[in-house]
Amino acid sequence: MFFAFLLLAGLGACQSGPTEQPATTTAAAADTAAYPAAAGFDQAGSDPRALRLADKAMRAMGGYPAWQQARLFGWDFLDGSYQLWDKQTGDFRWQKDSLVALYNLGTKQGKVYRAGQDVSATPDGQKLLAKMYPIWVNNSWWLLMPFKLKDSGVTLTYHGAGKLMDGTPAEVLHMTFKNVGVTPDNKYEVLINPKTNLVEEWAFFPKATDAQPAFRRRWAGYQRYGALLLATDRTDGKDGRALGHLSLTQQVPAGLMQNPKPVAKL
Repeated sequence: MFFAFLLLAGLGACQSGPTEQPATTTAAAADTAAYPAAAGFDQAGSDPRALRLADKAMRAMGGYPAWQQARLFGWDFLDGSYQLWDKQTGDFRWQKDSLVALYNLGTKQGKVYRAGQDVSATPDGQKLLAKMYPIWVNNSWWLLMPFKLKDSGVTLTYHGAGKLMDGTPAEVLHMTFKNVGVTPDNKYEVLINPKTNLVEEWAFFPKATDAQPAFRRRWAGYQRYGALLLATDRTDGKDGRALGHLSLTQQVPAGLMQNPKPVAKL
């Protein structure tokens, strides 16, 4: 579905007294509730055990309400670029060296600047603008994939018990795709640690029929950013690759997403 690394080659009120037990029951129900799948998710082709594991992962990472309300994500990608995504407005800001692209995912319109000068109309500017949506798809996927297990076009299936690269027991899910994304023939193997309910490893198959993955990498180094748990470690156990300068804020500094020059990382 996505380019993958190949691009580089609610709070409940508690009361004391007699109402304490109902409040606890409500909280327990919320803790086991399924989060809604996106329109177009392949419910019929997915299996119940896989869906339950996806729900557990969402809760472990902060929960569906926190994901829905999250605003400004910032991160370094593996190619040296830095991006900011306003999840509420669709504004996406990408920079690398002196190059800056300002883009909106909804309108698919934007501008490209080099050293603060508008180069949108140049061949290089047009070429970068044409890539902005796929860049966002790829780079945000590497940051946020576990939140997208029930996205539009996804089929999610359970493939039994497995092990992480370090031998830790895991539950194995497969993600395949129907007529969505930039590269819909892909498949992902997603490994969830049953003790943490977190995605802790993934493998990428360029074609769903491939017997062996193109890569297998960790999804580790979880830390809390705002209300969400996000992971930075994407190493294959040898190369030490990681996402840097992660941030999540609910306030967008004035002018930040419109600044034509490279900005300091949040």
